[in-house]
Amino acid sequence: MSSYDVIVIGSGPGGYVSAIRCAQLGLKTACVEGRDTLGGTCLNVGCIPSKALLHASHMLHEAEHNFAEMGLKGKSPSVDWPQMQKYKQSTIDTNTKGIEFLFKKNKIDWIKGWATIPEAGRVKVGDDVHEAKNIIIATGSEPASLPGVEVDEKTVVSSTGALELNKVPKKMVVIGAGVIGLELGSVYARLGAEVTVVEFLDHITPGMDAEVSKTFQKMLKKQGLTFVMGAAVQKTETARGKAKITYKLRKDDSEHVLDADAVLLATGRKPFVDGLGVNDLGMQMTDRGQIQVNDKWQTSVPGIYAIGDVIEGPMLAHKAEDEGMAAAEQIAGQHGHVNYGVIPGVIYTHPEVANVGATEDSLKAEGRAYKVGKFSFMGNARAKANFAGDGFVKILADKETDRILGCHIIGPAAGDLIHEVCVAMEFGASAQDLAMTCHAHPTYSEAVREAALACGDGPIHM
Repeated sequence: MSSYDVIVIGSGPGGYVSAIRCAQLGLKTACVEGRDTLGGTCLNVGCIPSKALLHASHMLHEAEHNFAEMGLKGKSPSVDWPQMQKYKQSTIDTNTKGIEFLFKKNKIDWIKGWATIPEAGRVKVGDDVHEAKNIIIATGSEPASLPGVEVDEKTVVSSTGALELNKVPKKMVVIGAGVIGLELGSVYARLGAEVTVVEFLDHITPGMDAEVSKTFQKMLKKQGLTFVMGAAVQKTETARGKAKITYKLRKDDSEHVLDADAVLLATGRKPFVDGLGVNDLGMQMTDRGQIQVNDKWQTSVPGIYAIGDVIEGPMLAHKAEDEGMAAAEQIAGQHGHVNYGVIPGVIYTHPEVANVGATEDSLKAEGRAYKVGKFSFMGNARAKANFAGDGFVKILADKETDRILGCHIIGPAAGDLIHEVCVAMEFGASAQDLAMTCHAHPTYSEAVREAALACGDGPIHM
């Protein structure tokens, strides 16, 4: 029986980062992973492969719509789908092998197989039982189901199957207008599919700043996506590689049918704890099937911690990473910390959408006095030169203290730009602090400074 200071179950972003941090802190560490490769959902069938397809399809869009105006003449490239799949796989392989290297570098044992926790302090993998002073559950999440919709990963697919379709469908229906549905829907729309998004709510991207959400939907419509809002999907039927999607409009209960070559079910994700034995351990769970933890990421079972998608909070890889490092530090006797008020969210469409902190709706609900500083990318020289003038930066600041409370960006490189606001918020900065910081010209980041200026006397370039 092997013995460790820490066994991490799951090698996704939360799990592998936590394992590496544990090893750095001098703890003898192992990581259990049932897949043939490390990296979990994110690197194998999630964040990384989807970004590869988003990048490739955006390059096609640029060639078709902007190259000629820049003097780049010639026939637009055609889509070689098998080659694009090879590119996607090479991106996955590079990243997963990178984690294998990091495990070897940090002397972390990879225990291959699926884990069960028979009791505190022990992890069973196959026929082998391993002892651990501490266990970290980082098993992530899986696609949520919907009554009446049976996923076969051929015609009706989850996000996993959507990355591996045999060909680009002529017609695709996306059920759910959240991050996953819009990212993958935009990929196939750029590649030539007729994409229809069916959403139960009356707006896309729940929880997003309302103004950004409306602007985002208008932009996606211009890119060819069709939206059916306020629609409750009743069922899907498949035959001979085709699908029929039946839905009811909530406003009048009328029933409608859509035909498609592929259906993507993107109605969210749920914690993956199958086979772990959490119920037999008597572990406390939330009403939503998440593992309940305290402010030190400890479960109700002594010596067992949980992080990432299996606990409460946004299901984001970087949130899991922060929790993984913090839990490792707690185990090592240090003070792990995660600032949940400064966790950015990004949608990697084009344009990108990013946010951090409060929205106007949340501040109004709190009755908090705030001010808005806004700047359009049409006033940004770099954005206009790069055909990326659509969108804006919006900064929310406390009306009395000027402290930054939130930021919402829709536009070029939004997922990168948001981080200067994250750093500012981490240090409790005011909008004026950001406005007084010199920004290089010409860069997209100048739009962030201008939005900060708009919280005061006003922007310069608008």
